[in-house]
Amino acid sequence: MRTVTGSGAVKAYRCPGCDQVIGAGTAHVVVWPAAERGGVGERRHWHSGCWRREADRRAR
Repeated sequence: MRTVTGSGAVKAYRCPGCDQVIGAGTAHVVVWPAAERGGVGERRHWHSGCWRREADRRAR
């Protein structure tokens, strides 16, 4: 997981958690599977709040 600052977010992405656009200039997180289960090609950009909810859900 990597945090992207607002100034570092230069493109728009679609959050898989809420299916809404993460606009350019919006801070968010980039998440990808561990190297043994995927790789950088599997990375996804999430709203920070959406990822927190997803991480909590996966931890249960």
